[in-house]
Amino acid sequence: MRVDEVVTQVGAFAPLIISAVKALVVLILGWIIAGAIAGVVRRRINATPNIDQTLGNFVASLVKWVILAMVLVAVLGIFGIQATSIVAILGAASLAIGLALQGTLSDLAAGVMLVVFRPYKLGQYVDIGGTAGTVKDLNLFTTELVTPDNVQIIVPNGQSWGSIITNYSAHDTRRVDLVFGIDYGDSADEAMKIILDVAKADDRIHSDPEPWVRVTNLGDSSVDLTARLWCAAVDYWDVKFDLTKSVKEAFDAKGVSIPYPHSVEIHKEG
Repeated sequence: MRVDEVVTQVGAFAPLIISAVKALVVLILGWIIAGAIAGVVRRRINATPNIDQTLGNFVASLVKWVILAMVLVAVLGIFGIQATSIVAILGAASLAIGLALQGTLSDLAAGVMLVVFRPYKLGQYVDIGGTAGTVKDLNLFTTELVTPDNVQIIVPNGQSWGSIITNYSAHDTRRVDLVFGIDYGDSADEAMKIILDVAKADDRIHSDPEPWVRVTNLGDSSVDLTARLWCAAVDYWDVKFDLTKSVKEAFDAKGVSIPYPHSVEIHKEG
């Protein structure tokens, strides 16, 4: 192949190469700008009083995807595809696109519903269809949870909206239920008094509703006492663990025994 033929062929592809380079530059810049603007929107909304951070993250995600859609139209325009042509193509392919993206569109619609009705917010501990964790992010398509052992879980918004949502952080207070078993030979009244004294000595336990302790079950080897105590939601786990330990120590000090299984060894005489 002669040199002039090579030059002619390269020249024929030159406009396409230039367009591709321009499109790549526009795409990269568009991605960077979309992320930057979304970050500004998120910070502005989150800094506004009386506006929940969940809304800020969602709007920022929406802005980012709108800008990226505009960038895509600009990239196609570089290759000579006009906006009217793009609309015509999308209109003709709307059915196929809808079928292909029905799951994604469902997640998008569910994301809007989650932001509007707000069954949970950022920072709240929730259970979504059996998956529990603290809400770290809510965007257009997914909800990000973080488990107590710092594992990331991504839940599609469609699945979240269609599942039973248990929000453990929705209210400021929670009730702690504790069950203690005592020996049948011990006084239930004395044991209940010990539990109440321990509960009232803890400043985290609310006096309204007042602490409640009752005999709730007569088991095979123990009399079961149930304590129902109210505290701030943020103190729930600390109260549950600390009260369990404190009641056990108080039982030991007062001579109240907690039954436990004993293994019986049978010896056979030969």
